[in-house]
Amino acid sequence: MGKIAKISAGHVPGGLIVQISGLLPSLSPAQLRVARFVLADPAEVARRTITDLATAAETSEATVVRFCRSLGLTGYPQLRIRLAAEAARRVDPPDARVVGGDIPPGADLAQIIATIAFHDARAVAETAEQLDPAVCERVVAAIHAAGRIEIYGAGASGLAAVDFQRKLHRIGRLAFCFPDGHTALTSAALLGRGDVAVAVSHTGSTAESIGVLARARARGATTVALTNHPRAPIGAVADFVLATAARETSYRSGALASRLAQLTVIDCLFVGVATRDRARTGRALELAAEALPVRAGRPATKPVARPIAGQG
Repeated sequence: MGKIAKISAGHVPGGLIVQISGLLPSLSPAQLRVARFVLADPAEVARRTITDLATAAETSEATVVRFCRSLGLTGYPQLRIRLAAEAARRVDPPDARVVGGDIPPGADLAQIIATIAFHDARAVAETAEQLDPAVCERVVAAIHAAGRIEIYGAGASGLAAVDFQRKLHRIGRLAFCFPDGHTALTSAALLGRGDVAVAVSHTGSTAESIGVLARARARGATTVALTNHPRAPIGAVADFVLATAARETSYRSGALASRLAQLTVIDCLFVGVATRDRARTGRALELAAEALPVRAGRPATKPVARPIAGQG
């Protein structure tokens, strides 16, 4: 299969802060210091000179310029303009107890609740904002036409992978999820043209997920990566990359925000597949509902008695 464009022409991704967060794993140590300084206070950086920022990040002005170009910007003046615009349009937390970054020492449970709720909601909103509808449409088309769909994920990302498999299976799609690394590699080795492999990895650097996607691609399957870091290693083995926009911290590694962002994309893909053939989806959901145990006000369908072999 030839290389497929991962971002459609004319697509404008989400905000600059989300874009910077997605680039973190691909930056050099010096550029990473610049990025973290920008993420900590975009409005403050927008007011600083390039010399001020380089000094604060303990690096050179040339490194700051290289950081700007890694974002597709011409230089530092454009970065300041974009950051100022970003700061102006960003919605402030409705609750003064909300903090950015790690939960501070001494925070009470009310502050913890307010902070987590705000950042979880922001992760969903920013993920939806930066999703490329044209790329999503091509992924939906590939899944809809697939003979077999394999979904992979390790750790917390494995929970999202299982959710996607169960959703697709319930509408009659031949979908499988293998959390065990060796079984996943075996399944990927048996894929072929017309099949789809989806790997969910927040960091985009999980060796198991990269390995199975690479194996599936070598077999000719269409590969899809769902990650928070589009330029991470997993992007190199994916035909399509779908990016989330969640930020994890020391206390919240594998946090709900990252899974909510992943599930937002998964729901979009699932509904896209389901609505491509509404009649088939409707029939599958009815059959699944009839097979479930008794629900309130509705008796279970009686099983049909079948004769035992050799007894008539």
